[in-house]
Amino acid sequence: MSHHASAAPLDPSERIVTLDILRGLALFFMILVHFHQFMRIETKGLEDLIGWVVWLGIEQKAWGTFAFLFGVGFAVLLRRLEARDVAPGPVFLRRLAVLAAFGIAAQIFFGFTILLAYATTGAWLLVVRRWSTRALLVAAAVASCLVPVYSEATALYTMWSGGKATMSPDRMHLMQLWRAAREAANHPDYLAAVAARWAYFAASMRPVWKTFIPDSNLTLLILGLLAVRHRVFEEPKRHVRLIAGWMTFGALSWATSWLVLQRIPDLSSPQATWPLQFGLGLVQDQWLCFTYIGAVVLLVAYRPQWTARLAIFAQTGRMAFTNYFLQVIVINMLASGYGLGIKVRPLLYLPATLALFGAEAAFSRAWLARFRFGPLEWIWRMATYARWQPLRLHTDSRRASLAMSEVS
Repeated sequence: MSHHASAAPLDPSERIVTLDILRGLALFFMILVHFHQFMRIETKGLEDLIGWVVWLGIEQKAWGTFAFLFGVGFAVLLRRLEARDVAPGPVFLRRLAVLAAFGIAAQIFFGFTILLAYATTGAWLLVVRRWSTRALLVAAAVASCLVPVYSEATALYTMWSGGKATMSPDRMHLMQLWRAAREAANHPDYLAAVAARWAYFAASMRPVWKTFIPDSNLTLLILGLLAVRHRVFEEPKRHVRLIAGWMTFGALSWATSWLVLQRIPDLSSPQATWPLQFGLGLVQDQWLCFTYIGAVVLLVAYRPQWTARLAIFAQTGRMAFTNYFLQVIVINMLASGYGLGIKVRPLLYLPATLALFGAEAAFSRAWLARFRFGPLEWIWRMATYARWQPLRLHTDSRRASLAMSEVS
């Protein structure tokens, strides 16, 4: 294999619009969730139902959709590299390393942890990418239930042997550092908050191998990989039964979690209770994200006019990495004690979300009219392929980009 072939970048025009729409929708709902998580004012009465709906129907599902789409993106990269006879290992690991670097920055400077989790979990895809569909489904199930089942078995053994289930000293110390980092964000000293977050990060990364333990993030990444393998997004009408099945599973899991599992009485040990209320990881309310994803995929497939109607989400979703980082920064500056310390009533969640997302959409449209990639996507892409990537669009390409934005 020649050096030139191994370093050849992929064609940026190879896009699936439905995925951009889903990314944009995930960004929108994550803004809503962030307002609820970091800026809410406690209320009573009917207004309190707004926060309840966000918690019940959106919070974990927005993160689940984002994780699933990361799996899709990783899988698309692996597929295209292998189709071009490019060894995927070095390219893919560089991509994960850059994502991890951005994830560490997001955690230390702004208190958001999810990008680092995607980077460490994503390394597993390089190991399992060629497994059979059945083996991958088993791996997804194991990843989802590994920690809850281990915790339940440990707690039950402790109860059976007459011992008392207690949190380990290391775990207690980690929880104290986490609380300290959260509390530091409420005070005006930004450097103290950074120091507290660094202390928690350093402790949580010791030993490093624990960060690679599979969890439900790997489940979502694997299912994204399988969706790409079976061309679900490219040929949705061929997979209606499959999509409908996952939508049904997601809705039933969500309903079972809230109507049945949450009613399981507390056992004598909290360590034995939470895994059962969590459905041992297999039955989670987060799986409702499959219902949402499937609904969007089928809507666009059978009602193509919705592609134009959802163009604002597609345009913003093309720069999902940049826009996510921007909203992390903005929310942190709005909500933190060293920032503006703003609090928001639930009635203002939606208007505030529309304002911030609208700003992201306007920025995305203006940027993509002139450039091929979002700024962070461009940096990520250059580091992935270890070579310079052209950023600015030529005049003809700018016209095509503007035309596409009107219909995509």
